[in-house]
Amino acid sequence: MCRLARRLFVPVALLGAACAHGAAMGPQDARLLLNRTGFDATPAEVDAYASLSRREAVEQLLGGARSAARTPLPAAVLAWTDPRTLRTMSPGERKAFGRELRMRGLELKGWWLNEMVTTDSPLTERMTLFWHNHFTSSLQKVRSPALMARQNALLRRYALGNFAALLHAVAKDPAMLVYLDTARSRRGEPNENFAREVMELFTLGEGHYGERDVKEAARAYTGWSVDPASGDYRWRPFLHDDGEKTVLGRSGNFDGDAVLDILLAQPASAEFVTAKLWREFVSPDPDPGEVRRIAAAFRASGYEIRVALRELLLSDAFWAAQSRASLVKSPVDLVVGTLRQFDVRYSDPLPFVLLLRNLGQDLFAPPNVRGWPGGQAWINAQTLLARLQFLDRIFRVDESRMMARGNMVSVSFSGSDWLRSLQGRPLPQAAEQLLLPLPPAGERVSGAQGVDLIRAIVSDPVYQLR
Repeated sequence: MCRLARRLFVPVALLGAACAHGAAMGPQDARLLLNRTGFDATPAEVDAYASLSRREAVEQLLGGARSAARTPLPAAVLAWTDPRTLRTMSPGERKAFGRELRMRGLELKGWWLNEMVTTDSPLTERMTLFWHNHFTSSLQKVRSPALMARQNALLRRYALGNFAALLHAVAKDPAMLVYLDTARSRRGEPNENFAREVMELFTLGEGHYGERDVKEAARAYTGWSVDPASGDYRWRPFLHDDGEKTVLGRSGNFDGDAVLDILLAQPASAEFVTAKLWREFVSPDPDPGEVRRIAAAFRASGYEIRVALRELLLSDAFWAAQSRASLVKSPVDLVVGTLRQFDVRYSDPLPFVLLLRNLGQDLFAPPNVRGWPGGQAWINAQTLLARLQFLDRIFRVDESRMMARGNMVSVSFSGSDWLRSLQGRPLPQAAEQLLLPLPPAGERVSGAQGVDLIRAIVSDPVYQLR
């Protein structure tokens, strides 16, 4: 019965518990899992996971995650320039250097977009993006593609690793030290930016600390700095305040790492991060009881991220009917997912990088320390029109041209190849069920063939959800 359901794309919910945790989950559940943990899945990927049970599929996803990028970063992006050399430059040279940095920044963004499109571990890229929006830093302030590239590699390295280790590493990451001004913090003049944000946005959340905790913690982070010659983290003990501090009721001669451990010891930290993961993977409204349950397992594991993800992805709430199509696709979800799912070929990623910026998700440049708000904030009259124009452009012709850097860039897509991958399945239902998380909101497609069929389906409002 489950095998027949996979072939005909019958919703698993109609088959009862037989196709749930222990038996093959079928294409509907496979599509949900792959699209929530990565970017829009291809028919082949859905077929491969449809034969697995939910638990088998989750374990395969978690076990196949990468810790490094598939493609190397461009050498020019990683090039470091000692900021002290700017003092010796003429105004013209500084202007030219600024242009060069902007070009490197665009190259970095294009590299990451390509990595998300071509990766064999979409979960790794989704988690790297998740942590990029959690431990926010931005090119606008850091003004160094090299430092932002290093931070991206750090986030990917720990993407599904240990949150406590990630917190300690990112706290000393040079891009973070610059972004939240820790590099300028010194004994007698502690900067409170990082001390405040690490409590409010990275660990505890609002209401779990006081102003005195922020001020005392800021003293602990003094002496953390950046070596201008290399761009690496540098400890400057002569700038550190080594006096006694009191943070969250504990007193001692704490350094920054000790304060981070105090924050991690609070149950609120595990619950705060778990709730944020819930909003990323399950629904906009976390269940308090389930969050506490999952957070307890997360904390008991010593903050192993895979433990939290496993509990989330195997929870009844993740698979529940009311959770499906409850999340709005981010610009990255929409653009990267469409390029991946339909195997769209392009000669330059820059048009899509600029499109993401226009849609409100400029890679390596979240709007502020709180990151992109997400959810319904992604959709307004302007961005919805731009989303639909993007989809129409991609599917309008088999080969189109897009503008980048003043030149026309080739973009090609073969809808017939994609539809052939559904051979033997009833159309348009099979195509709808691969592309939409729920039945279409508009009238069901009838009579359309080839690329016209795909274009009609992706123009439905439900395609904007996941």
